[in-house]
Amino acid sequence: MISAILLAAGESRRMGRPKQLLPWRGKTLLQHCLETVLRSDADEVVLVLGYKADMIRKRLPPLPVKIVTNQDFNLGMAASLRCGLLAMDPGSEAFLVFLADQPGIAPETVNTLIRRFRQADPKRGIVRPVYRGQGGHPVLIAARYLQEALQLQGDEGARRILLNHPGDILEVPLDHDAVLKDIDTPDQYRAYGDGSGPDGS
Repeated sequence: MISAILLAAGESRRMGRPKQLLPWRGKTLLQHCLETVLRSDADEVVLVLGYKADMIRKRLPPLPVKIVTNQDFNLGMAASLRCGLLAMDPGSEAFLVFLADQPGIAPETVNTLIRRFRQADPKRGIVRPVYRGQGGHPVLIAARYLQEALQLQGDEGARRILLNHPGDILEVPLDHDAVLKDIDTPDQYRAYGDGSGPDGS
């Protein structure tokens, strides 16, 4: 079983307004990301809200996701990840860390990571997409790193696990850069465009 943890609790300080609710191709950024993981081979989706949680929840259509609220969202991404991990199915073999500001990711990308995880040498417990040598998101992490993930602090998130276990990482080269692109500022939002492209369709 694979659990997708969708992190959408941040304050969007650099954007100046909740970026989860920004319009993108007729929907919100968050809805696009939710639909991506729901259309993928992930077995469950845990959505972590925090800042403006009630407002964001009201804007979501009915979807088969588990929604949890991180009351300590101001403590950084690690707190939101921990909140999601504690809510996921205890039988999960791995968790996918998905960021809510990457609407260009396609379900096929998620499926590729899941497939490669299941085919990989068991020693390779971390799978991440790579575009032209640069690692991106989402990242798939085996459940054996769960306790380590629960101990993370601050705004570093799952990156610390990758830094602690470089030999455990299976890099999956992709031919599109959506895995590198996120939306933090108004300029990045404008540059992201309408999502057209090989991984935004």
